[in-house]
Formats: sequence, structure tokens, C-alpha cells
Amino acid sequence: MSVPQRILAAQVPCQKDRIILKFALTICMLSSSQDQLSLVHGAAIKEAGYIGFYLRFLTSLLNPLTKAMSLTTGMKLILTLTRCFLHSGHQIYFFSRISPAHFQCCAHTCWDRCAPELDHASLDTSSIKLRWKPFEIPKTSQKKVDFVNGLHTLCGAGDIRSNNGLAVHIFLCNTSMGNRCFYSSDGDFLIVPQKGKLLIYTEFGKMLVQPNEICVIQRGMRFSIDVFEETRGYILEVYGVHFELPDLGPIGANGLANPRDFLIPVAWYEDHQAPGGYTVINKYQGKMFAAKQDVSPFNVVAWHGNYTPYKYNLENFMVINSVAFDHADPSIFTVLTAKSVRPGVAIADFVIFPPRWGVADKTFRPPYYHRNCMSEFMGLIKGHYEAKQGGFLPGGGSLHSPMTPHGPDADCFEKASKAKLAPERIADGTMAFMFESSLSMAVTKWGLKTSNCLDENYYKCWEPLKSHFTPNSRNPAGTN
Repeated sequence: MSVPQRILAAQVPCQKDRIILKFALTICMLSSSQDQLSLVHGAAIKEAGYIGFYLRFLTSLLNPLTKAMSLTTGMKLILTLTRCFLHSGHQIYFFSRISPAHFQCCAHTCWDRCAPELDHASLDTSSIKLRWKPFEIPKTSQKKVDFVNGLHTLCGAGDIRSNNGLAVHIFLCNTSMGNRCFYSSDGDFLIVPQKGKLLIYTEFGKMLVQPNEICVIQRGMRFSIDVFEETRGYILEVYGVHFELPDLGPIGANGLANPRDFLIPVAWYEDHQAPGGYTVINKYQGKMFAAKQDVSPFNVVAWHGNYTPYKYNLENFMVINSVAFDHADPSIFTVLTAKSVRPGVAIADFVIFPPRWGVADKTFRPPYYHRNCMSEFMGLIKGHYEAKQGGFLPGGGSLHSPMTPHGPDADCFEKASKAKLAPERIADGTMAFMFESSLSMAVTKWGLKTSNCLDENYYKCWEPLKSHFTPNSRNPAGTN
């Protein structure tokens, strides 16, 4: 099929209840009469949208499109300084049906503080090893809570004002946002849904994100979330940097999370005014502010640039593991990283522990006991984490501070020490993940007290550990 014949969204007005489940590189063409917009798939006209990081995507031909559809260059979102390296320039142009004067009006609207306030300022540094039971989702029958009102900061480090650091949030909600949208002036959101799917409306289009998928909504991007049940998930927010693919080093060209598997939304818009207006909520320096506008924030007919939201299915991760003996570092499971200014040191890494084969010989196969220089927050999307079959549950979490010893519980140690080292499947039906940071994270009062989910008996999982050291029974042949 030739390119001009491929008709996609944004040719006709769309209603909000129309769900677009396809994603693509969006490249815009004008028809032969130059009087309508036609979006086509890129990447050799594939049905799925394959992207690289921060490549430039097009949904418009500037001058002809503006004239043909009576559009204005509604907004430019810029995320780099004037003088920067070419490869690090991030920007996006939006084309809208409304006039630039409307944006000027919005810019001068009086913003009012709205609850809740993310209590990043109330961090408590008294905790070293913590575990949380599954965070409780408010019951719909008791109270309706949307994504914004159900957003809670669990832990964090660094300083928002200096654009250096991170925060871990938990979202617990049971209703859609309706005529409300949200954006963060502080940092990029990496969203990990654990229970319930998210239909995310953005200025770029829609994304349907389900458990075992992730999405990244970058700083300054407006979005609204519809949910279909009681919903829970995790968020990693980074300040002053963006997520990118890790350097592969000796792995070479292929492996881990491949660029071709990241998807961006197809352009979509709504031309709609809501009774009472739309509420735009801004997270700024950890506090929430709200303003009203009369038209939908999702009225972007087309866009072009290289600064977009994106999603990724964790099942597409190409796992690399030891095939002889010993352990490779957990860095081989890194999906995305947010680098610091120091080479090889990350503000945050997003790491997963996916289903895989375990074949290492003469090796204690579960994650080894260790101390290291990183803060490690772990969450569980589904299944049973191999190192802690009990206590660490889907929807819960744990935090281990730098240089604090941790590892498998006593039950895991006993089983793995006696197991026959035959090839085996590990973590089938399971997906655990880790937010790892070079910064020392502290916990909020919500995490320690208000959530009422802290597991006070976490330390007891190691109490039954016993010494098995028998110096006189060494096997010189080194057999299993």
C-alpha cells in the first residue's frame, strides 16, 4: 500500500472515548490537494512504531499545514539551554486550533495551592532497611480518588530547586481524572502500573499502559489518566536529567532494551469545552498548584520534534545472564538510566528481574548477599521474587540504604544451598524491579507512618540464618 493511502487519526475530530491502541513514528504528509492532514507510520511503514531515543519525529509540514487547516503554532516546549550539543537538544512544536492569546491568558492565571502536597520536604533519614506491605488502595465505595489525589511521595534524595535528585512516588486511585490534567515542572515521571491499566491522554496522543509495561512522561508534558478499577503503581521521578538507554559496552549493538521496542503515541486531539472548565494541576517544587482554562488541554492537532512520551513492554527485554559460573552485576538488567555528570554514575537506574534461565555452575544462584554504594528501592509487579518468596508482595516495596547488608531470606538460602544445579527457569510469572540511585534516599512521614503499610518485622526474615561452615569437609575435587 502506498504511503498517501494510509489514513490514521487526526484527519477528523476525535471524541475522548475513542481509544487509539496503535502507536507509531508519526510522519506527516499533505494530500495532493494540500487541504487535509494525513498521518502515516514511519520506520519503513511498519504497523508498530519503532523509535530511537530523542530522534526527531514529524507530524507536520510547517507552513502548508498551518495555512491549510487554519492552525496556529500553539506552543513550543523547550528542554535545553540555548547553547547545547546538537545531540542533546530536546524540543517539541505543538499545533493547536486555539489562538496564541489563550496561552498568554493561561500564563497569567492566578495559581492556587491544591491538596495534596507531596511531602518531599519531610524526609526522615533514620531508616536503613525497610519493607512495605502492599499499599492500600482506597475503596470506591468509601471515597473517590483520582491519580493526582492518590499520589504520595515515599522516599527521595537531592534537591528539586537545583535540578539534582529523584523521588519515588506511589499512586493509589479508583476513579478517572475527568476534566483535570497534570504536569510536573520538577522532573520526568517513569510510571510502573502494578494493578489496573492506565489510559493516558497526552498532548501527543493516547497511551494504554498495562501492568508489565512502563511509560515515561517527561517534564512539562500535560496528561490525564483514566482508570477502570482500583489501581496502584509506582513512579520514579528524576530532576534535571532524562531517561535514556544504558551504554552497552562489550555487549555490543544488541541487547537489553532495544530502541525498536519503544513506542510513542499517534497524534490525537479533542475540540471540546467542559462546563466549569478544565483544571490544570502543576507540580512545582513538590507542591501542587491549580488553574482553570475553558478548553481541553488536549487540542493539539499535530506536532513535530524529539521530546515525546513513550511506553515499553517489559516482556521485550533481551535478558543477558551468566552461562558458566558466578553472578553478573545487576546492571545487566538495566532498562533505562538517568545519568549524573560523573561518568558511570547514575542519578537513577530502572532495573528489572525478568523470567530467564539459570545455568551457572558451582554458584549460589539467588542474588548474593552484598553491601554496595547505591540506594535500592524494589517493587513487585506480579509473582514471587526469588530471593524473598514470602513477605515481599505485589504492590509493596523495600528500601535498602547504601552500605547496608541485605540479600535472600533464610528460607531462600536453605533451599538454594541444597538445590541440584541443573538448568532451571527462574522467575516465570514474576516481574520484580528496582529503582537504584547513587544518592542516599530518605523516607517521608507518609512512608513511615501515614501509609500504615510499613512491615515492622522485616528484619526477622534473616534471623533464622545459620552458619554452615565446616572447614574439615572441603571437597578438593571441587564437585557439586
